[in-house]
Amino acid sequence: PGFQQKVFHIEQPSEFTEDQPILNLVFDDCKGNDKLNFEVSNPDFKVEPNGSLVALKNISEAGRALFIHARSAQAEDMAEVLIVGGKDNHGSLKEIFKIEDGNLGILRQKRAIVATAILIPENQRPPFPRVVGRVIDSDGTEGSKFRLSGKGVDQEPKGAFKINENTGEISVTRSLDREAISTYQLQVEITDVSGKSIEGPVLLDIIVIDQNDNRPIFREGPYVGHVMEGSPTGSTVMRMMAFDADDPGTDNALLRYNILKQTPDKPSPNMFFIDPEKGDIVTVVSPALLDRETMENPKYELIIEAKDMAGLDVGLTGTATATIVIDDKNDHPPEFTKKEFHATVKEGVTGVIVNVTVEDRDDPATGAWRAVYTIINGNPGQSFEIHTNPKTNEGMLSVVKPLDYEISAFHTLLIKVENEDPLVPDIAYGPSSTATVQITVLDVNEGPVFHPDPMMVTKQENIPIGSVVLTVVATDPDTLQHQTIRYSVYKDPAGWLEINPTNGTIFTTAVLDRESPYVHNNVYTALFLAIDSGNPPATGTGTLQITLEDVNDNAPAIYPTLAKVCDDAKELRVVVLGASDKDLHPNTDPFKFELSKQSGPDKVWKITKINNTHAQVILPQNLKKANYNIPILVTDSGKPPLTNNTELKVQVCSCKKSKMDCSAADALHISMILILLFSLFSLFCKFS
Repeated sequence: PGFQQKVFHIEQPSEFTEDQPILNLVFDDCKGNDKLNFEVSNPDFKVEPNGSLVALKNISEAGRALFIHARSAQAEDMAEVLIVGGKDNHGSLKEIFKIEDGNLGILRQKRAIVATAILIPENQRPPFPRVVGRVIDSDGTEGSKFRLSGKGVDQEPKGAFKINENTGEISVTRSLDREAISTYQLQVEITDVSGKSIEGPVLLDIIVIDQNDNRPIFREGPYVGHVMEGSPTGSTVMRMMAFDADDPGTDNALLRYNILKQTPDKPSPNMFFIDPEKGDIVTVVSPALLDRETMENPKYELIIEAKDMAGLDVGLTGTATATIVIDDKNDHPPEFTKKEFHATVKEGVTGVIVNVTVEDRDDPATGAWRAVYTIINGNPGQSFEIHTNPKTNEGMLSVVKPLDYEISAFHTLLIKVENEDPLVPDIAYGPSSTATVQITVLDVNEGPVFHPDPMMVTKQENIPIGSVVLTVVATDPDTLQHQTIRYSVYKDPAGWLEINPTNGTIFTTAVLDRESPYVHNNVYTALFLAIDSGNPPATGTGTLQITLEDVNDNAPAIYPTLAKVCDDAKELRVVVLGASDKDLHPNTDPFKFELSKQSGPDKVWKITKINNTHAQVILPQNLKKANYNIPILVTDSGKPPLTNNTELKVQVCSCKKSKMDCSAADALHISMILILLFSLFSLFCKFS
């Protein structure tokens, strides 16, 4: 079965004439040649059903060889047409299979081995193995054998080919896949009986001929394209590219594109066209039909088909969906839904008072639809602002500075609306892009207002109870309502003040004390209320800040009041005394330190000044262990000065080995003379 003649030799004519028979091929599968099909290696030739080889057009060069592959339901075979005298050109065996000059026919020859390139169609059907070619030993050495090696024999994929060691026949053992491996390079050797190589190795090329066994595949999806509405006819939207794994040098991978279906099919069932060779999708309707606002759906889905074999009916197909979105351009200005809007707001209130609404036929959520509002008149005091609601596109008009009914009960605003994106050149904003907002301000009973606030006054501390501090004044903003105002104390932390409810005079009910914990940084703060006679009454709050001037009303105090000393110490500094005064300068330091008069044996203590705030007490001689109370007088610099008499307790203790023991001190030792002096001094201070 197969071609009855497998090799033909023809002379290169001056021209192969279109449809003129070149030679006749006879193929017989011994079963009636059911479903017989021919394929020619050069796409410029074909084999007619009767076996005639003809050119599809006038051709001056066809290369060195043509290979004809025939397949029926029962058998397949290969025939070779060698063209003598022709020049190499596109489509020749040299270019198709990358064979070097001079190696066509007998591809490689070394010594006695002749190895002609073997062409095998992919996807052959059983039975296997089948003979596909033969190598020749021209010397015919007796007892020699052929040996085959290389990728596809003893290298992966192993066992695809084998050789008859005696005859040199090459057999393929299974179906081949050109898309996996397109060529095999094997090595042929001649060995002696012992297996030693005596000729070779010589390269043997096995070339797998492509069959159309791969469908086109769209593998870069999803495919989404965009085109602006109103675009000119012929505008390119996107490109569709399919992939075919077959041999790109044959019609098996030569693709043609077609649109199978368009959804929706309005306003025209043929809105788009695809270039059959490039795959470019372009618009084919007029710009007027490409109007997003008049379309049922501004999104189209196209079923795109790619077919190999240059689009012939026998070609394999693949499909993909292309989504085309008609993008909006700003060809519709926003328009207010009515010419005048109304709002009512209470005086003194801030926030959104009204939403103004617009209509825009452009694509929502785009710059061609989103509105930008501007107040162009009626807002000199900048009391109003308008912002866009991003969800509804409405304009939210707000009061940002409280309105005053007594100043103006009505406001009229003129508002303009535009889009974020500019309009297309032939469209303009019209009268409907402006609107008026009428705002009515409602009167509210406002609380009285203190003037000034805070109210500040300076007073000396210790002023007499009942002294007038200040007369406060509060006014009612509701000038159109004739109301009276009454005053009351709101917060008086120390309870020092009272206010006349009618005239607002504040007076003291207790002595003001700058040193009080309720005074901070010499300032005492109290809050007062002013209540009008409205229904319901409104209240205003005012702050009073009294700065208290200092008076010398605090005598200084000394520290510490206890000291310990050893009984054997001489010229010992007993303690360093410090003095503090709650008053301010000049009613504090420098302080004067003194001892009450001492007489008799107790006249042993001395006090000396160190600086304005400190002095030291010195023991000039040893004393026996006892507890001594020393009266210390400290006087500030105020006018008049204040003196404090404080007892400094001194413990004279026994000291041994750097340890002080005061537990055995004698009972308190105070001379009667010292007691008498203390008593007289106390009486003097009391009556002075």
